[in-house]
Amino acid sequence: MASLSFDARLNLQLGKNHQQQQSLVFEEIEGLIRVHKDGQVERFPVIPNVSCAISSGVNTHARDVTIDKFTNLWARAYVPNRPGKYPLLVYFHGGGFCVGSAAWSCYHEFLANLVSTAGCVIISVNYRLAPENRLPAAYEDGVNVIMWVKRQVADGSNEHKWWVSQCNLSNFFLVGDSAGANIAFNVAVRLGNISASVSNAIKPLHLKGVILIQPFFGGESRTGSERMASHPPNSALTLSASDAYWRLSLPSGANRDHPWCNPLSNRIDPSIPSMMVCISELDILKDRNMQLCNALANMGKAVEMVMYRGVGHAFQVLHKSQMARSRTQEMISHIKAFINQ
Repeated sequence: MASLSFDARLNLQLGKNHQQQQSLVFEEIEGLIRVHKDGQVERFPVIPNVSCAISSGVNTHARDVTIDKFTNLWARAYVPNRPGKYPLLVYFHGGGFCVGSAAWSCYHEFLANLVSTAGCVIISVNYRLAPENRLPAAYEDGVNVIMWVKRQVADGSNEHKWWVSQCNLSNFFLVGDSAGANIAFNVAVRLGNISASVSNAIKPLHLKGVILIQPFFGGESRTGSERMASHPPNSALTLSASDAYWRLSLPSGANRDHPWCNPLSNRIDPSIPSMMVCISELDILKDRNMQLCNALANMGKAVEMVMYRGVGHAFQVLHKSQMARSRTQEMISHIKAFINQ
């Protein structure tokens, strides 16, 4: 059964027959989301949501935490089931800004595995989705989560002691995959701007780096990998889906050269911290991801680029082949090394 919501801003008042108006589709990504011209948004349960209590089969503990009741902003917190002080990762899921959840089973499994294997604490953010909440809503949610974490640390909250007490706050990272990597990048830029005007804005947190997994960026001009004649079987991201996600998530009237979509269309903020960029060889975003790495390196920024051969977009959460499983363990090893260097 599809989940339904309503965005009055999409109501174009076409004709007098409401039933006819309801049937008019404004945008659709088959099997994932259908947006009607009357403002109705349908999301299809392609991946099941799971409770935080569901066992992931690894040595971790997870709970859901409320961050902002007004905007329904919440997160799923993961900690290792062993004492210690661990790097803190704030994670943003993928889904083209329009679908996905911190409760999706594929993220629950991947992040629990990452926590157990890499040794870290993860706050996985369930941010607001487009088109009901177009960008920059997800970026604002990301910043609000960081400020909420800062408050829990400062207040010495007993309610959140179970995960706060295991965080090494000087080892704090922003992480995301696909659209979530775009969010991580833009939240880092915003935190840099805040810190430039407010001293110790996120103290005692220290943003040590950003990990971008197949970051979802775009542009009006096509890259070679976007023009690929063929995509891997069951590709998680096609060019037509990518374009649709941008039409649904960017501010109305913006094109794909908007800096939130194409960071190379503008000057990249020099306050951006060191980065690791994880790229899939068979991803339509491969060339764009590599261009970002080159631009950061030309700025003198520390950037570590890792290429995963023989796999496509979102392989670490959506694909179950032996190749994908092997590459996923490689990715977790690379992340572990990056957050502990």
